[in-house]
Amino acid sequence: MHVFDLIVIGTGSAGATVAQAAREAGKKVAIIDKLPFGGTCSQRGCDPKKVLVGVAELIARSEQMSGKGISGSPTINWADLMRFKKTFTDSVPQRTETKFADLNIQSFHGAATFLSANTVRVGEEELKASHIVIATGQRPKPLDIPGEELLVDSTGFLELAELPKEVVMIGGGYISFEFAHIAARAGAKVTILHQGKRPLEGFDADLVELLVKAMESIGIRIVLEANVTAVEGKADKLTVRYSQQRKSHSISTNLVIHAAGRVADVAELDLEKAGVELDKKGVVANEYLQSVSNPAVYACGDVADKGLPLTPLASYEGRIVADNILNGNRQTYQDNPIPTAVFTIPTLASVGLTEEQAKKQGRKVNVTFQETSDWYTSRRINESFAAFKTLVDEDTNQIVGAHLLGSGCDEVINLFTLAMKHHISAKDLGDTLLAYPTHGSDLKSMLPI
Repeated sequence: MHVFDLIVIGTGSAGATVAQAAREAGKKVAIIDKLPFGGTCSQRGCDPKKVLVGVAELIARSEQMSGKGISGSPTINWADLMRFKKTFTDSVPQRTETKFADLNIQSFHGAATFLSANTVRVGEEELKASHIVIATGQRPKPLDIPGEELLVDSTGFLELAELPKEVVMIGGGYISFEFAHIAARAGAKVTILHQGKRPLEGFDADLVELLVKAMESIGIRIVLEANVTAVEGKADKLTVRYSQQRKSHSISTNLVIHAAGRVADVAELDLEKAGVELDKKGVVANEYLQSVSNPAVYACGDVADKGLPLTPLASYEGRIVADNILNGNRQTYQDNPIPTAVFTIPTLASVGLTEEQAKKQGRKVNVTFQETSDWYTSRRINESFAAFKTLVDEDTNQIVGAHLLGSGCDEVINLFTLAMKHHISAKDLGDTLLAYPTHGSDLKSMLPI
């Protein structure tokens, strides 16, 4: 039996933040992961995905500017792109383990299973601690359909040795949309099957509608209210069967990507033995990110039932958990404005309330919505789809929501977030002089001042 002050399960940004803070405070710390050390974002998620998106953006930009100063048609060499991507991901596990070793954090490889409220097993080893932190992230949600084993998840897509000619994405969320753009710009024929009435349900409906038009303009097919019932075939000859409006349909393809949602990755943990409560979103935690049913256990990152599954939020939660373990519960989870972006082409970015949410809350807001493909920042790169929507409280002049579509909006959304976080009024933000001509300099025209 190994005895520690703290056991952390998961080595992503949430778990690593807690482990390092505790060790620097002099605690004896163990950290466990069943996957290569370093977490999802740096190896199987946001970071490698953005590398692929960057190349797709170059293809899109060259196509937009064809005949306007650019001649020729560049193409994506998938094998070269994968080699470049690996220069970012391959070194992560060893680098992470070395960092833990340098801090004298003891590493364990394998799936952790709870034996009791404060004891876990990893392989043949048993570990005990005063506090245990669950930071295992999420995994693809089981679809429970025949042929599910034929699907490839997001990790598999990012490891493809070559891209097939035809790809089907199951799900209409950000992963599906981002991968669809990458695959389409690399020359694949892409179909998205989404069971809902509209994709990207958490984002502004008007901007999503424009994004869908942008995707359809490059040949991406989006099928809504499509309930996938089975996947059949083998190797690169697959058939996806789905129902739509009580009618059965099928589509032939070379590859099927599971992008239909994720759930807390806790299947092997045996949480019942630890008395840890779980709901549909994840480990049920109080405002201190402490398990509501086992005070020895904390949860942070995507596995917890708080907030959105975003890396900056995971690190933020990790800092809260570390402080509460070291100093007693004193830091609480706060619903700060959190920006998020869908790295499609054009990019979709959002922070704060949507128009629908503001109406449900009965907020009196000034809504400004405009398509901006005729603005200079869009015209100079011949961008056909661009728009914004801002929501400003009529009484306080505070920005309560901002939704952007177009190049550069993944950076501009940070300006709106800064204003919301620090209560900078729409007038004061609009009166701020920003470098011109930049995407940021368009900000004044997005506000009702």
